[in-house]
Amino acid sequence: MTDPLGYMESVTQDYGDIFTLQFLFVPTVFVSGPEGMQQLFTNTKEITAPGEPNKFVAPLVGSNGLLLLDGARHKYRRKLLTPAFHGDRIRAYGQRICAIADAVMQQQPVGSTFTAISVLDDICLRIILEVVFGLREGDVRYDGFRQVVPALLKLSLTPAMDFCFSFPILQQNWGPWKQFCQLIAQFDDLIYGEIRDRRHKLDSTRSDVLSDLIFAQDEQGEAMPDEEIRDLVPSLIFAGQEASATAIAWALYWVHHLPAVKKTLLQELNQLGDTPDPMSIVQLPYLSAVCNESLRIYPTQTVTFPRVVQTSIEMMGYELTPGTVVRGNIYLLHQQEDLYPNPKQFKPERFLERQYSNYEFLPFGGGARRCPGDVLALFELKLVLATLLSHYQLELVDRRPERPQRRGVTFSPASGLKMKLLGLNHHAW
Repeated sequence: MTDPLGYMESVTQDYGDIFTLQFLFVPTVFVSGPEGMQQLFTNTKEITAPGEPNKFVAPLVGSNGLLLLDGARHKYRRKLLTPAFHGDRIRAYGQRICAIADAVMQQQPVGSTFTAISVLDDICLRIILEVVFGLREGDVRYDGFRQVVPALLKLSLTPAMDFCFSFPILQQNWGPWKQFCQLIAQFDDLIYGEIRDRRHKLDSTRSDVLSDLIFAQDEQGEAMPDEEIRDLVPSLIFAGQEASATAIAWALYWVHHLPAVKKTLLQELNQLGDTPDPMSIVQLPYLSAVCNESLRIYPTQTVTFPRVVQTSIEMMGYELTPGTVVRGNIYLLHQQEDLYPNPKQFKPERFLERQYSNYEFLPFGGGARRCPGDVLALFELKLVLATLLSHYQLELVDRRPERPQRRGVTFSPASGLKMKLLGLNHHAW
């Protein structure tokens, strides 16, 4: 609990790329080599990714959330979400992402010291509210979500709520659980109110995820029930804020901790001219390498969601019997010396020198449970980082190495990343 990443590293030093741990009270086989990852994601008949092991998050994400669905139903729901996070839709979000990042940072006075993770949480939540909900500042429910979502996420990440989620007997009408239920009720009022309003006033020109789901049909060709739409939304919001903000925070840290990296990245950004198109930004090779290297060291998913062995299968020299729970350890995979020499060193060049496979680099998970918003998350990471670096002169308040601290399923900078705004880049795009 105090140092899970360090503990995992010590275990793999003693036992290699496959070992069993009592993880959340369940004997769990962890694999971390490319060979094990490939077997985990390709032997989908022998090893499945059921929703049942994720049921502890049902109070937060709903019983119809993607994490809890199985088989064809899960596949169909993922397919409904895919268009909103790819292709032309993604490109349409670019200008707004840059504008939101700029607007939030402009609230910081020059010379002020701020906690970067808090500012990034605000940026990422605003982006999610616009992209997922299609809301804009001034809309009746925009401010409501901006108040409820951070409060709900903050409470959900506390140790007390860890115990409540893990032990249903603690889910009683008192203390943190009572507060959690009150916040969930406020969240539900907002989301159901928005769904109801849009059903009454259908607008086919809207291009946000919530509207897509309202217009969508289920497997039987019927409109999706409000409850199923509601349950698909929380995981997109909470992961979209927490994971994205954490990823951007680490990228900001590494760029400002290593002057040579910052210099090279600024040189690349400055070549774009005064009004670059967002697509030209995200295609920059060194920016992409910086973001990938940041995600390598601290991926948004440190371990995959659990898989369950259905029929006996050999994995990395061991026979796994039916019922065995298996997880891929992404953090340990990204720390392997043979793949990433000197893995503790932040070295973006490794992603310019080598193309890594989906079994060697997978910061957003893999297989059926891969994050459905991974393309948007990387797009957002690149654009927000580029905007902040191009428009603002920042420095770290503390030059000591930053250490990771668990925040839900991610590991964010323990200090929250204290930074100082030195000035504005008046020549910036």
